[in-house]
Amino acid sequence: MLMRRNLEKATSLKYLERVIKIGRKMYLDDNLYHVYNRGAHKQHIFHSDFQYNFCLNLLEKYKERYRVNIYAYCLMPNHYHLLLRQNEGGSISRFLQTSFNAYVQAFNQMEKHSGTIFQGSAKSTCVSNDEYAHHLIAYVHHNPVAARLVNNMELWKFSDFKEWIGELPFRFEGNDLLKLYFENSKEYRNFMKKYNEEKTQARVEKFLLD
Repeated sequence: MLMRRNLEKATSLKYLERVIKIGRKMYLDDNLYHVYNRGAHKQHIFHSDFQYNFCLNLLEKYKERYRVNIYAYCLMPNHYHLLLRQNEGGSISRFLQTSFNAYVQAFNQMEKHSGTIFQGSAKSTCVSNDEYAHHLIAYVHHNPVAARLVNNMELWKFSDFKEWIGELPFRFEGNDLLKLYFENSKEYRNFMKKYNEEKTQARVEKFLLD
């Protein structure tokens, strides 16, 4: 009898809705989200070009299943940034869960590791206006320079910056967002040049003041 009551509880609509709300962050269709996560204890989540590319292949595979658009991305040694939109009937939560669970399993086999490699669930913020969107796209693409991994954004292989500036064809849906916010790739390149100069100047001023 107790087992039957527990089964009825577990399959009731109200209970399932509560589990979904507790277990997964709620994402709304047609909104833009900045999603990010980092390695547990700031450890690396990518150790080789193969691992970066394997992760990108998983994102490409599961975005179709879960009806998610990827507008910009940057994979870093110990964290990642994604700009995503959930289409009607889609699920960013399931997309992230499936993609990165598959990545963790493969990573653990490759590195002879066990358990999760991430610091909890992915974090996210809803992009509420165009100015915020501009800042986030720039922030995502500028990450490798800010982390001093490269001195030029074009040198980082694991973001879609070169696609946004027209040097490579788009792998995901970034061109849709590019056309929405900029006239063309040249305008975005100039926007990022100014952004980079401002960030560089700010670092120089901070160094001189410290």
